[in-house]
Amino acid sequence: MQPAALTAVLGLLLAGGAAIGPYALLVPVVLLQAVTAAGWFRLNGMWPARQGIALAFAGGLVADVVLLAAGREHGPAALLGTLGVWVLLTVVLQLRSHAGADERMYGLMATVVSASLAVLAGGHLAAVPDAVVVGGVAVAAATLVRALPLPGAASVAVALLAGVGAGLTAGNATDIGAKGALLGLAAAGCALIGLRVASYDYPSRFVHMTAGVALPLAAAAPAVYLVGRAIA
Repeated sequence: MQPAALTAVLGLLLAGGAAIGPYALLVPVVLLQAVTAAGWFRLNGMWPARQGIALAFAGGLVADVVLLAAGREHGPAALLGTLGVWVLLTVVLQLRSHAGADERMYGLMATVVSASLAVLAGGHLAAVPDAVVVGGVAVAAATLVRALPLPGAASVAVALLAGVGAGLTAGNATDIGAKGALLGLAAAGCALIGLRVASYDYPSRFVHMTAGVALPLAAAAPAVYLVGRAIA
């Protein structure tokens, strides 16, 4: 329940920041990117990995800066362009490493995926603000419900319903309206996928408090952007 509660708090911070403005939203997005970068390496058993974490986190920060400079309408180009440059930079740095071939390959894959997730989390900045509000509230509700001691299939179903209900409620409080239920379902579904990847039962408290907190929100970013654009 503790990592789920932290995910809910971060989701509500995203929603509140989006309601205020892009620079207020930037603060929880940067926090989400930092926790995502650190959590992915530990989830893959790679620790310590300070260079890789710093590189992945820096990719997320650069994507945020480029996106804010280019404007929300150029969000996909800003994120994908930054990610392309960061993948190339990661390859070059790994080629200069003196580690063994297997270790370099593991480091390359972990850094590329971590940077991709950090950049992906920046998609909240590119999304319609009302969609971020709805998505953040829906992920918060779904994650909390998923942490309750319910049977597996029932837990997933109730968590999705909680996401739909939260999305509908938040949608009615914004200009999205009843379509917020669809966005809530999409965001909650992606969040549950993120939870599955993070694997809360992994025997590491650090994983619980990093990947377990961040991946639901990072995984929901594409749904928030795409569905939000479609229904806004």
